[in-house]
Amino acid sequence: MDVKHYLDSTYLKTAEQANLSEEKNTEVVAAYIQEAIDHHFKLIMIRPDKVALAKEMVLNSKSQLTIGTVIDFPNGDGSLENKLKEANLAIQNGADDLDFVVDYKAFINEEFDKVKKQVLEGTELGLQHHKIVKWIIEVAALNDHQIIQLSVLIKNVIIANFKEADYEKVFVKSSTGFYKTPEGVPNGATLHTIKLMLENSFPLSVKAAGGVRTYQEAVEMINLGVKRIGTSAAKAIANGEDASNGY
Repeated sequence: MDVKHYLDSTYLKTAEQANLSEEKNTEVVAAYIQEAIDHHFKLIMIRPDKVALAKEMVLNSKSQLTIGTVIDFPNGDGSLENKLKEANLAIQNGADDLDFVVDYKAFINEEFDKVKKQVLEGTELGLQHHKIVKWIIEVAALNDHQIIQLSVLIKNVIIANFKEADYEKVFVKSSTGFYKTPEGVPNGATLHTIKLMLENSFPLSVKAAGGVRTYQEAVEMINLGVKRIGTSAAKAIANGEDASNGY
């Protein structure tokens, strides 16, 4: 199976997180963008402040690579106003996909109307500008029942407020990859959590992010029904290699 067109090659570390200078970290980002162009991946997923760089590189290379960025990352607990402001700037800079972190803490606290409002307005903004919108639910912070509930909540908001033709443009996404879990506990996509998401978010699509590090794992996710895979090891996965570390 050719998995390249499912892969969202991802680099989301800040300079501080990578223990690099801003200049060196920007060089790493540029290398990820160029690799994604060269290997014909589906998308490059980067921080909002690097979107303009990616857009410039994509245009100069006449590549079909699309550009994604994260909104209210990684905690998702910013105000709706700030979410929309950040998304608007990313759109202006050339982003094709907007991966919002849903306020999963508000959801856990049963502030359902707050969560519904941000899903509605964030999706509305993205679709008005012909963008793909993904909602990161952070599965490692949720139990199985909450994963089901939040997937259903997002699905219901979309079905109630948007046309059927829009459903394919909205995803439920598993993880940021930055959530801190106890030693050895997965903080990203697992087959179990992805099955729960697929069963309860349909007809929306699912993106498996965090923890997919081998070609075989990618194939398993695709065979389950996942439409996109976020990984910092896209090249290794595409080449059939294992990547033991990273997103």
